[in-house]
Amino acid sequence: MRRLAPEQDGERGAAAVIVALLMVVLLGFGALAVDVGLLYSEKAQLQNGADAGALGIAQACAKNTADPKCTITSPLAKDLVDKNSLDNLSNVQSIALDVPNRKVTVTADPLEAGRTDNRVSLYFANVLGIPASSVVAKSSVIWGSPSKGTSPFPLTISRCQVTNVLIDGAVQLIRSHGDSTTDDCPSTSAGGDTPGGFGWLVQDPGSCGAYIDIAVNEASTNTGNDPPGNCDNLLNGWAADINAGKPVIVLLPVFESVTGTGSGTIYDVNAFAAFEVRGWKFAGASTLPLTFRNRTEWAGTNACSGSCRGIIGRFITYTALSSDYELGPVTPYGATVVKLTS
Repeated sequence: MRRLAPEQDGERGAAAVIVALLMVVLLGFGALAVDVGLLYSEKAQLQNGADAGALGIAQACAKNTADPKCTITSPLAKDLVDKNSLDNLSNVQSIALDVPNRKVTVTADPLEAGRTDNRVSLYFANVLGIPASSVVAKSSVIWGSPSKGTSPFPLTISRCQVTNVLIDGAVQLIRSHGDSTTDDCPSTSAGGDTPGGFGWLVQDPGSCGAYIDIAVNEASTNTGNDPPGNCDNLLNGWAADINAGKPVIVLLPVFESVTGTGSGTIYDVNAFAAFEVRGWKFAGASTLPLTFRNRTEWAGTNACSGSCRGIIGRFITYTALSSDYELGPVTPYGATVVKLTS
């Protein structure tokens, strides 16, 4: 065997060329694994921040459109976008606010210390001549009072029981049966809304709640002084929360007028009101827990004895985050909802 002379070895350095070519591929995979992951993480942070910012502004607008937080220069958006970033640094690109149509859109992009906004520095891609990339997140939120949706408790109340004076005011008794009220609410000698009508609405199948559409009059389903079926678990859950010091807030449908009698009673429901429940008194199994029959609130004008049945608590200003309702213009009854649309 004859050994090749050094000058005859023409393949020397080929491995270096192959390694150099493979490095480009490896860097490309590194850019995909690291830099693309970085961009996804930044996008998620920005989206959370944009959602929080839009929801925050919508909540402020729902309570008071004159609030400085309900503006296109609202500092609330910047604060919430920053707090949802791992480095507490992001940029609010724009705030689009449409108060008449109750909609706000927040657009956010990244911000690196000492650099212009909308720039995410890349690592491996930088070697390939791509030093940075841009990321944008947008979130739209609407607010308003519920116009369609399910009321968890199928009891409707008269408009005259919910006034601006009473919202965020004292605890009051909402009678569904008993002695006639002294205000101008529709009432009969038996204390109902109309003869044989006690405010109970047609329930959703197998549920305690009742679906409400304020554009459609709602029919009564129960002419007794105890709640319809399927509500014991709900009431006992309320009791557990109240005993634990947790607030129990329910959106109750409000009716403008009532027609018919007995099971033919029809309620002209036109809004929802936010009601903080403190207790109740109903016949049948739904009187549980019995301790709620003797609470200190059941006194004076709130006394509920004999044939009296009802729910006690107070109307409040309440803004909920929920996707369970269709929304309309804000009503004066305290209940508003904000929800993400995109």
